[in-house]
Amino acid sequence: MADCQNQEKNLTTCTCTYEPCPRKGICCECITFHRRMGEAPGCLFDKEGEATYDRSLSNLAKHHI
Repeated sequence: MADCQNQEKNLTTCTCTYEPCPRKGICCECITFHRRMGEAPGCLFDKEGEATYDRSLSNLAKHHI
């Protein structure tokens, strides 16, 4: 989990385009937030799915089937 807090390093691979997200690059906080909301983080979506900002599990399934 030490890498979770390495925001600068994580931002190099973070695919989330939502601004201004305070959790961007802090993966453990992002996953915890979206899980609590019954959602998936943007990094699990393909580019098209992420761009919808619909983080629902049904939208995740739609973009991976």
